[in-house]
Amino acid sequence: MIQTARAITLAILVAAGCAAGAGAQTAQSLFAARATPSPHGAHPVGQHARGCLAGGVQLPESGPTWQAMRLGRNHNWGHPEMIAFVEDLSRSATRVGWKGLYVGDISQARGGPVKGHASHQIGLDVDIWFTPPPRLDLSRREREQLSAIDVRSADQRHVNGNWTKSHEALLRAAALDPRVNRIFVTAPAKLAMCADAGANDRAWLGKIRPWWGHNDHFHVRLNCPAGAAGCVMPDPVPAGDGCQDAVWWVTEALEPPDPNAPKPKPKPPLRLADLPPQCGEVLSAR
Repeated sequence: MIQTARAITLAILVAAGCAAGAGAQTAQSLFAARATPSPHGAHPVGQHARGCLAGGVQLPESGPTWQAMRLGRNHNWGHPEMIAFVEDLSRSATRVGWKGLYVGDISQARGGPVKGHASHQIGLDVDIWFTPPPRLDLSRREREQLSAIDVRSADQRHVNGNWTKSHEALLRAAALDPRVNRIFVTAPAKLAMCADAGANDRAWLGKIRPWWGHNDHFHVRLNCPAGAAGCVMPDPVPAGDGCQDAVWWVTEALEPPDPNAPKPKPKPPLRLADLPPQCGEVLSAR
């Protein structure tokens, strides 16, 4: 476990250095520059959307039932519990007719803010492509060029022909895993699963949550591992199957915005000082 007093001191020193010579640097740029994990025991620090990862473990680029995609990003690092989850889910995929999984971003080597994501900061989030792998021997170049399939219709209200029962079975398997806190999907996929689920098999649907930008992959968020002091547990999902609430996403949410409504102010990028103080040590440790 990271020593808090030492971490606070190092965080202050790192922050002071940034202020003196690299004040314009964001936490994202600082963590992106660290290509290898910190020499600590594996430990998620802070919140999924405001934290870092000590002692990250790398998902192997390829395994018997998975391939990590977009290797050039170096985003296939996570907490050991996440790595084990990915490997377990990839084996579950073979039981629903898939060869395995194409795995997108997990976290950076030391976590922290990640380009293109609001979360993925503590090694407990992963993106899984909706593409059933036709093969698991893709070259590095192919992994950079291949795109994930879209399962949402052009009008954004329904699933398209790419959506299958096997997608539903895979998501059900993920949701039933007690390590999983919630899973983000495109709203039409949520509603398709709501329509297909039986009256006595709906509890798992509560973990499936609609969110923007998840029409070609699903995003799995794990709970904090047992005994992970300093990891902030995400909120539990609301009670119920969430199916009625999901209707909003394909109705009112798609209506044109009010042209007279004030535009929301963009959030400033996170700085190192915005993260838990232990992240200073994670960033600076060698």
